[in-house]
Parts: sequence; C-alpha cells; structure tokens
Amino acid sequence: MVNGIRTETPTTTAEVAQVLRSAATDGARVLVRGAGTTLHWGGSPSHVDIELDTRGLTGVVAHEPGDLVATVRAGTRLVEFQEALGEAGQRLSLSAGSPEATVGGVLASGETGPLRLRHGAGRDLLIGVEFVRADGVVARSGGRVVKNVAGYDLGKVLCGSYGTLGVITTATFRLHPRPRARAWVVADVPTLSQLDAPLRAAATSTVAPSAVEVDLPGSGDTVATLAVMIEGSPAGVDARCAALQQVLRGSATSTTPPEWWGRYPFGPADVALRLSVGVAALPAAIAQLRSAAGADVPVRGSAGVGVVHATLPGDLSGDALRDTVTTARTGTESAGSVIVLAAPPHLRDSLDLWGPVPGLDLMQRMKAQFDPDGRFVSGRFVGGI
Repeated sequence: MVNGIRTETPTTTAEVAQVLRSAATDGARVLVRGAGTTLHWGGSPSHVDIELDTRGLTGVVAHEPGDLVATVRAGTRLVEFQEALGEAGQRLSLSAGSPEATVGGVLASGETGPLRLRHGAGRDLLIGVEFVRADGVVARSGGRVVKNVAGYDLGKVLCGSYGTLGVITTATFRLHPRPRARAWVVADVPTLSQLDAPLRAAATSTVAPSAVEVDLPGSGDTVATLAVMIEGSPAGVDARCAALQQVLRGSATSTTPPEWWGRYPFGPADVALRLSVGVAALPAAIAQLRSAAGADVPVRGSAGVGVVHATLPGDLSGDALRDTVTTARTGTESAGSVIVLAAPPHLRDSLDLWGPVPGLDLMQRMKAQFDPDGRFVSGRFVGGI
C-alpha cells in the first residue's frame, strides 16, 4: 500500500470481478491502469482507494489465422501481441506511443497511430470484449453477442473512456496480413501555407497510402516534413511510390521511416494537445495554435485524418495556458476539437481540458447507468466522469 492506496494485480477475469465486488462492498474507489503510459492523460482522478493493475492479465487467448481474428488479454503489451501475430504473417493495424503500452490501455486511452488512415482506430478493429462492470459482474459484447440488452455496442463505448465505465479483460480483434513490402515517400514543405496542397494530394491519392503523417518541429530550416507510407507487394509499392513522387515534387522514397514516425512530439513535463479537425482545415488550425502560443510550437501526427499532437511548454503560467488553449479552440467547435491530453498537475486542475463536447449529456447518462455509485474514480474523463 502506497499513500493509502492499495494495489491489486489480478491475473484472471474472475479475480478482477472479485476486486470490484469487494470494492463495492467497502465503498472503495478504483483507478484502473495498465502500464501507466497514458495514466497522466486527462484530469486528476478523485479520491483513489484501490489501483487495479491489469498487467497480470497477459497472453493470447485464441488466434484463428484463417479467419484473421485473435483474442488477447488486456494486460498484454501491444508489441508482444504484434510479435505473436507476426509469426503467422499477420498484424493488428494499431500502434501506441510507448513500447510498454498494453492492449487494454491503448483501447481505453483511444490511442491509434499512423495506420488509422487506412484501417481506422482501435474501436474500428475491435470485434468483441469481455469486461467487468463496476458491480463485479462479468459481461461480454460483440463477437457472437451482437448487442447487450441496453442496445449499446459496449466494446466501442469502452474505447476512449479512460477506464471510467468498466475493466476490459480480453479483446477480440480483426487482423490484417503483414504487407510484403513498405516504403515512405518523404517531402519537405518550406512554409505552413504550402502544406495544404501536398497534404490533400497525398491523403486522397489513388496510390492508396496506408498512412500520411506530418512533422513540424518548430525549429530549423524545414517548416514541415510530410511522409506517406505505401504498403503492398514489392513491385506494387515501387510503382505507387514512383507515381506519388510525380505528385509530391521534390520528394524522395525510403525503405525506412523518418526518425519521428509514430512518436509524440511532447515529453512528460510538457503540455500535450490533440487537434482533431478536417484535413482541409488542418494547416489553418496549426497556424491558429501557433499564433495563440506566440511561437512555432512542435506539431506531429496523422495529418491524413486531421488528427495531430502539439506541445506547449510545461512552465507556462495558468493564465497564459488558458488563453492559448481558448484562442486555439476558436472556430474549431463545429469542425473539430482541441483537447489538452496532459499537463503538469498544477496546471491541469484549473484548466478546461476538453472544451465543448457534443453528446456530453449522453456520456453522463451512460456513466450513471454503468457505474451509478461512481466506483471507477471520477475526474479523469470529460465532464468530470
């Protein structure tokens, strides 16, 4: 026990259920965690009595290569799951910002990665889940179970909920074959205003890219680097890269990704933002953020789907950070969002992390339905959920 918080590390779904039943009996509040790589995302949790560590739930439960389907326990590291799938020449088209991230943690935090352009987010790849409710009841959704009695696809509801609705114990995914070849077409963009045309061309290209990422480091001679990943057969990749190079003038092809590929631009002491807007609106949203910050802050991410991450200094005053975020959000309410993923505790507790959230009333009703006693600690998710 540390600082009065008891840590439980169950190794089976039944043990998770027992922890939650005991918590309900004792009136204890539970914080669900995996490897903790995104535990600092979101707001500060309210009072915590029990930290439920899912890393004891490990291993691949089932893998049907012929059906391109696999079931894995939620505490398994995503990289280990990918290694197991790779033995059959398959993959889960999902990635995380840390090699320590667990499958359940990636789903709960809503991490996606570069392959989102072609294959969607984790919720799109999820076929079914087994999870434990706040009252300790084991439930399943998806797979052979089409819907639960309430009519929700609970697997998708749990994705991105920050562990505030239930504890995922196993997840079943749709897989994809590992491509035989891949390459990256990389182009430097001299000004932010010139990013729009090549970004749109790459994202809508008939060469069917698997990912379109952008890096704006905020320093140096190159304003932005646009990188497009092409996957498929060796001959097909070569031909499609050559075709894309005709569109992205001055670009070059590499068989290795840029050093920054798939990495966040922020560190643990920074303020981390996520901008989600339409692809066409992305350059303007970046320009507005930088104008609000008064500096060319680093920006990086999946430009092909209009979702990028940005960094603000962690030593900003509370007033300066609030003004910057508020200004950056201006005009995005109808087209997207600017979310503060993480910030030093002295800043995040007095900051509106989420901004306007369509559907907040529905989210709060779902919280009241699935966790009426607030057994899973509140505060981390939108609206204090």
